[in-house]
Amino acid sequence: MRIGLLTEGGHPYAPGGSRLWYDRLVRGLAPHEFDVYALTGGTQDGTGPHGRAASPGRAGQPRSGALHPPRNARVRTATLRAPADDGRIHGRRDRQRFTGHLADLVTALCRTTAEPAAPPAGGDDPQAALFASGLYGLADLARDRGGLGAALRSESAARVLESACRAPGARRRVRPATVPDYLAFAGRLAHALRPLSLDWYDPADGLGAVDLCHAASGGTAALPGLVAKRFFGTPLLVTEYGVHLRAHYLSAAGTRLSPPVRALLAAFQRRLATEVYRRADAVTPGSRHARRWQERCGADPSKIRTIHPGLEAERFAAVGEAAHSAGDDRTLVWVGRVEPGKDLVGLLHAFAQVHRELPHTRLRVVSAPVRDAEARGYLAHCAALAAQLFPDEAPGAHAVGENPVSFEEIGGPEVPDLPAAYASGCVSVLSSVVEGFPTGLVEAMLCARATVSTDAGAVVEVVGGTGLVVPPRNPRAFAGACLALLRDPERRQRLGAAARARALELFTVEQNLAAFHALYLELLSLAPVHRESEAVDTHGDPVPFAHPAETRVPVPWTVADPRPAPAWAAPGPAAAPRTPAGHGGPPAAPHAPAGAAPLGGARA
Repeated sequence: MRIGLLTEGGHPYAPGGSRLWYDRLVRGLAPHEFDVYALTGGTQDGTGPHGRAASPGRAGQPRSGALHPPRNARVRTATLRAPADDGRIHGRRDRQRFTGHLADLVTALCRTTAEPAAPPAGGDDPQAALFASGLYGLADLARDRGGLGAALRSESAARVLESACRAPGARRRVRPATVPDYLAFAGRLAHALRPLSLDWYDPADGLGAVDLCHAASGGTAALPGLVAKRFFGTPLLVTEYGVHLRAHYLSAAGTRLSPPVRALLAAFQRRLATEVYRRADAVTPGSRHARRWQERCGADPSKIRTIHPGLEAERFAAVGEAAHSAGDDRTLVWVGRVEPGKDLVGLLHAFAQVHRELPHTRLRVVSAPVRDAEARGYLAHCAALAAQLFPDEAPGAHAVGENPVSFEEIGGPEVPDLPAAYASGCVSVLSSVVEGFPTGLVEAMLCARATVSTDAGAVVEVVGGTGLVVPPRNPRAFAGACLALLRDPERRQRLGAAARARALELFTVEQNLAAFHALYLELLSLAPVHRESEAVDTHGDPVPFAHPAETRVPVPWTVADPRPAPAWAAPGPAAAPRTPAGHGGPPAAPHAPAGAAPLGGARA
């Protein structure tokens, strides 16, 4: 099967855990062929793919630690920071087409809400239909004539925006928009609609030739899949481990855009997410938390399949299976990415209460190397708070001048890798107030560590009954849960063993790959058959069995039976296959290696 994998900031340029998931998917399903279509470059408001802060560096170039694509993958990249003008100029009729389609799209944005809400009864939403009409109309124009980027930055686009924002029935938040707001939104809209103008839609060697489009996130990354579905009827699968719309809402609060521009961008992302979920043949969230967002945005529950992310269990096997390595029974360990949403400030206040009752305890804050300026500032603030909460300790607890809180990075002499970080303590803690899928929590479970977590994102779903969960921003409850585990070694051991068993059952790479492999086959079996020119007779009628399913299998599929043929199966004139007049039979298949099933008993 040929899969078109659509990514934003994708393989091999994807940051963080997404990069590893793409690579594991492509390498783990090696019998399939992958055409990876990666959109690179951050957005114009300063955020990168999935709403994270854009890392420094030139667009389209590999970041440090980039993975090389395997042999079964071909990577095509396109930057979102493309030139504003592709050299094509629209004539009068094309300009009329453009203004009409843009008016439909923008009118739907000005008359919709930016917050997720349940779709109308029966799914009858006129604004969604208007948005889809404008979106696909612009896609058709970009395919036929090009010039979409220049048109979106033109004066006529600003006039269309002005008319929509001031029309009767427009929302209150967009009415105060001025000319600079129209120009700012038009530039960002051109950026978001850049995939419509790409050369990825070749029917012979592009998205028109793949069997299935798999968008590795919603939003802009799924736009090529929508276009391929419209042009070629290609099935579309959308996977979201962190909901793209939610990430946009969280990142928009930190931008310097005016309120009308933020309202228009939020409405666009909301409408695009709704259209992606509505058109997708299947949607695979990574948790029930993500599923609730998708259902509120209009995703059909019958199309949703929850597929948890998978981690390499072997990486943590040495720590998880070592019964004697329970870690330091006085140490709490936090492992993750430094950012305000992790609420390290609340964790330090909670640990202050723990330390007052158990003076010998320690807290190790272990993070990935911090390179972002905002993250460095937050880490410095936390270090200053720790020095304030824990002044020089008296002899008997720690050495004089030693702080019970340490800030370390993975890769240092004391913490060479992730397993070593989790092995250094007896309880793993997670204090987030904002969380998607808690990968670090699964890593701690694979290491057979008891956990104390806050109820954020998919934490409850991941932990189940194998750890303690408390409300976020409640240091007293967090400290009480930590004290309960620090004082009860047997309970820690029971919870750790149960956590590892749960992680091995639900959150491994093997279960993730098996789920996607089965879903690929299911979606392809339900997809309509593409009629090729040589598959019809002189009257234009389809030829039955002109292209058997076996011809699409990339391995030999028949074998000569070494046993002697029975007398009734002796070759003769009657054994020759009959073919209708004017119809050619299926091509002869090569022999397969021993063990393959004969044609009469072909395996699925």
